[in-house]
Amino acid sequence: MNELLYSPKIKPEHLVRKAIVYLRQSSEKQVRQNIESQRLQYELAERVRSLGWREIEIINSDLGSSAAMGSASREGFERVLTSVALGEVGIIVSREVSRLSRTDKDWCRLFEVCQIFGTLIGDEQQVYDLSYLDDQLILGIKGTLSVVELKVLRQRLQAGQESKAYRGELFKRLPVGYARDGTGKVVLHSDQRVCERSCGFVITMWSYRLTRSVERSSSGRFPRKA
Repeated sequence: MNELLYSPKIKPEHLVRKAIVYLRQSSEKQVRQNIESQRLQYELAERVRSLGWREIEIINSDLGSSAAMGSASREGFERVLTSVALGEVGIIVSREVSRLSRTDKDWCRLFEVCQIFGTLIGDEQQVYDLSYLDDQLILGIKGTLSVVELKVLRQRLQAGQESKAYRGELFKRLPVGYARDGTGKVVLHSDQRVCERSCGFVITMWSYRLTRSVERSSSGRFPRKA
């Protein structure tokens, strides 16, 4: 944060309350593999301490949790909102504001409580005070870009899947009775019992459908025993 050495927006009434450092990574895979990102996020605590805060709470329970629309509720983010609403928080700091939310709904909730209770928001670049119109605009733009970025990524993923499907190369899950060989080609399962059970099931289903079709087509054509 360029402003974290000093910011005129930080007042004594902010320093008497605690600072929250919020950590998040979107998946368990990122948590396991992207250790450097975690380290940089944890380092924010010392940089916040240099601004004058003595009480610093690190919330890392959302590591491995997506902030996208339709994702499960984030326990850590809810704790942040609750603490702010209780008037306990002077500043919320995250490495990027996109760590806080990827949806318009969560942005509105966060902005509203921070504005009402006079809580600052900080990222790697600067400190924002939502009582300033310029900071509201900047954070609003960053929030919108965060939401749009996720939608663009989803569109790219969807386009890639549709392209593979058009070429006949999209296999999310193979049907029972099939497997991949060493070259990735789809072949019948090597276990004969699996193939027999699978073929038997298909034959049974086709027989049932054929029987039902005959019944429907011949309904009322043959005399029935009284």
